Amino acid sequence: MDLQQLRYVVAVADTGGFTRAAERCFVTQSALSHQIAALEREIGQRLFVRTSRSVRATEAGEAFARQARIAVSAADAAREDAAAAAGEVIGTLRLGVIPTVAAVDVPGLIARFRDDHPHVRVELTVGNSDDLVAAVRRGDLDVGLLGLHADSRPAGVDTRRLARERLVAALPRGHRLASRRRLALSDLHAETFADFPAGTSGRAQSDTAFASAGIGRDVAFEAESAELLLGLVAAGLAVTLLAPGVVTRSDAPVVCVPVVDGPVRVEYAAWRAHGARNVATALLSVIDELVPVHG
Repeated sequence: MDLQQLRYVVAVADTGGFTRAAERCFVTQSALSHQIAALEREIGQRLFVRTSRSVRATEAGEAFARQARIAVSAADAAREDAAAAAGEVIGTLRLGVIPTVAAVDVPGLIARFRDDHPHVRVELTVGNSDDLVAAVRRGDLDVGLLGLHADSRPAGVDTRRLARERLVAALPRGHRLASRRRLALSDLHAETFADFPAGTSGRAQSDTAFASAGIGRDVAFEAESAELLLGLVAAGLAVTLLAPGVVTRSDAPVVCVPVVDGPVRVEYAAWRAHGARNVATALLSVIDELVPVHG
């Protein structure tokens, strides 16, 4: 049994397939399958059940994978700490971002980070803020870039505030309110809305604002993508509330109008409260250079 075999087991357990696991480990599928088969013979246990359509971990495989993750993580940490002692940052940075992040140019951030630390692999995940915070707490992500209602704070993680901004109304061109210099939530009470799915942190920002104002609204369209929301607006099907940076950087032909009592969103960088990895600390240093600290 060697460390590489443990990595292969973790990869198959995480991806649910030998093909994707081989791609993740940069080996051929036959090589990965051969090593796992050899490991199964060595320990005398079947780790995965293979069918023509899927791969499923056996009970023994699940137990083995749990311990293999610990071993692989410890080996990676030892390697990274040794490199850090020599002044070098290595390993894999797992970064999670919301699709509407506006405080940071994510491609520019990654490019700058890679310029400073060329031996680090960067893996990017897109999700909603609640899922990203949970992944950071579990250690599945090193850093998350989040957006939450101003009254919410990420729990169980360390944070650095990146930006605070009031959402704006995105309206179709030619809309009866498009020529207004500013709006109130009450001006939008009769509109059909497009918004993020119910139960997500992105949706909660607008839901909380309307509920606090005692105003009902009709959310007919739900989508995970800000571009899809803006596409629905551009087609004249709905209006929406989004961060101003998200609207202005989009090519969608919509009109952006401030909402004086609209919801306020705060963007955060979040990382593990204890035991942040060197790659996370290095990324946060780059963020500090690119994003001014707000009081």
